[in-house]
Amino acid sequence: MSTTARRHPAEHGWFTSSRSNNGNQCVEVRFDGDAVQIRDSKFRRDPMNAGLDEPIITVDAALWTAFLHCLRTARPHPDLAARTSPDGATTLRYEAVVLHFTAGEWNAFVAGVRDDEFACV
Repeated sequence: MSTTARRHPAEHGWFTSSRSNNGNQCVEVRFDGDAVQIRDSKFRRDPMNAGLDEPIITVDAALWTAFLHCLRTARPHPDLAARTSPDGATTLRYEAVVLHFTAGEWNAFVAGVRDDEFACV
């Protein structure tokens, strides 16, 4: 289960931005040692995904920190690619894993990034 709070270490599991809509649909992040994992909460709530492996992006803390800096300065990251469509929906891609977020989900995540909620502890 994910929670909405500020800077959760790994023992607290998955968390979302304080700007998310009560964790119903959002970008979820988890710190696990030097790894940072990102997933889409919608995936688990869609009955069509039953039995499928959940896509999770895993990056190291240095790449994650650089990605957050790029988001704050509105620059693209060369490896963890966030592409936003005209309607605000965003696709996040790392290697072969792709996650899709609505405009509201992505905006809540970026607001949390600006509030420093996703910095590695």
